[in-house]
Amino acid sequence: MLQLTAMAQTASPPLVLERKIQLGEVSGRIDHLGIDLTRQRLLVAELGNDSLGAVDIGAGRVLRRVGGMSEPQGVAYIPSADSVYVANGGDGSVRVLRGEDLAPTGRIELGNDADNVRVDASRNHVLVGYGNGALAVIDPASRTKTADLRLKAHPEGFELDEAGGRVFVNVPDAHGVEDLASQTSRSLPVQGARSNFPMAIDRDAHRVLVVFRNQPSLMVLSSENGQVLSKVETCGDADDVFVDGKRHRVYVSCGEGVADVLERQPAGYRRLARVPTVSGARTSLFVPELDRLFIAVRARSGEQAAIWVFRPVP
Repeated sequence: MLQLTAMAQTASPPLVLERKIQLGEVSGRIDHLGIDLTRQRLLVAELGNDSLGAVDIGAGRVLRRVGGMSEPQGVAYIPSADSVYVANGGDGSVRVLRGEDLAPTGRIELGNDADNVRVDASRNHVLVGYGNGALAVIDPASRTKTADLRLKAHPEGFELDEAGGRVFVNVPDAHGVEDLASQTSRSLPVQGARSNFPMAIDRDAHRVLVVFRNQPSLMVLSSENGQVLSKVETCGDADDVFVDGKRHRVYVSCGEGVADVLERQPAGYRRLARVPTVSGARTSLFVPELDRLFIAVRARSGEQAAIWVFRPVP
């Protein structure tokens, strides 16, 4: 028994904190993160600060900060247009910035509560969740909205299944998940779970992963027929979830001050480890090309806001 205990205590954790990148004078909540792989820049939606931060990952420092935002929430880099799209919840606008120097090049008015941003590379579209229930379809070449995909309520996390031509959307106020195909839409069962915010797709396993805050859990749905396959408990106040396809793992970042590492099983997932972070640090981004998990930590008493950089092991 003593030998087994010692082995458990010395076993390598699946995530190792590699470094902390200080963000400087950033106050309030930090929302979503984006990545410009070409320039190795992490994009930080500094919601409480009404700004966007650009972090040089290699140098471990902030390159510049763009002010004048209005509660920035979603952010994404669009390689085809060399542009950064920032969705602002405060005024419902999407600000378009030039990739090279983050100078403003356009603005798209959506109405209210512009939120998550996703890039549909196969169709060269940008999708932005907003309002009381819609995904705006934006053409990055003309920087104009070309269509709306209507939903039952405000969208939170959503993911593209490019191979199947579908979009899966978390709609917590409607207590469900919507599956949008090219011509039709349907609601998927969630068995009474509530507050489904983050979502990811495990493409290799043909699974949609939906994380709920009430009760804290990860539900696994089939991306082929929408059936519930399994459910596992997770940490509380989750805001982001990502799939590490290389290791068949899932990372869930939670405001309770931990990140859960789950391992894929034939029928579902099991918790591999619970990694300590900081209370309120629920925003994250896993970048497979860099093999790193970035977690945003807001400013605390005596400590500046920072990005914690975790390296997966092995």
